[in-house]
Amino acid sequence: MPKIVDHDQRRAALARAVWAVIDQEGIEGATVRRVAEEAGVSVGGLRHYFDSQRGLLLFAAREVASAVGARVTAHLRGDLPGPERARRLLEELLPLDAERRVEVDVWLACLMRSRVDPALAELRRAGWEGERHVCRLAVAHRRAAAPPPAIGDELGDPLLERLAERLHVFIDGLTLQAAAYQERLPPRAVRALLAAELDAIARQR
Repeated sequence: MPKIVDHDQRRAALARAVWAVIDQEGIEGATVRRVAEEAGVSVGGLRHYFDSQRGLLLFAAREVASAVGARVTAHLRGDLPGPERARRLLEELLPLDAERRVEVDVWLACLMRSRVDPALAELRRAGWEGERHVCRLAVAHRRAAAPPPAIGDELGDPLLERLAERLHVFIDGLTLQAAAYQERLPPRAVRALLAAELDAIARQR
């Protein structure tokens, strides 16, 4: 009988291998050959998923978007108070542990590469829209307001929309600094800054 391949399991295993290599050796060290070695498969076995470092980066970015989206969805479905839900949603975008640090490294690499690689341009656009949506959701839940129903929908109140725009810029800056200066911004400090920003959003009139 032919061997049955579970592609979802294979993708998950390859994503873990990509994360591990990037965590150990950085983006530039994540070659197709190195990922195949980490995953315990042949280089030929990866061709269905990617066959170059460019393809590997695209695969990794899509896996990041999928992983973050799944965690965000879980928080939205969970029974959480508004302020806690807002905090947890935003924490999924920040490099607060090994997994999320690798995700941020991958995403930042994609953003830089997207300026010269049209294949990554759509991911960059979708990533911006997705992050703005998470920021709108966080503002809505922190302020006990109606959340936007879909990505791209604005908050009904102009003040809340301005707060979401400011929060988006804050999260981007905090993400970049926490990724680049881990010794100055450990997870405890990142969480404290996030809590202060959410408190300021709650007080804004």
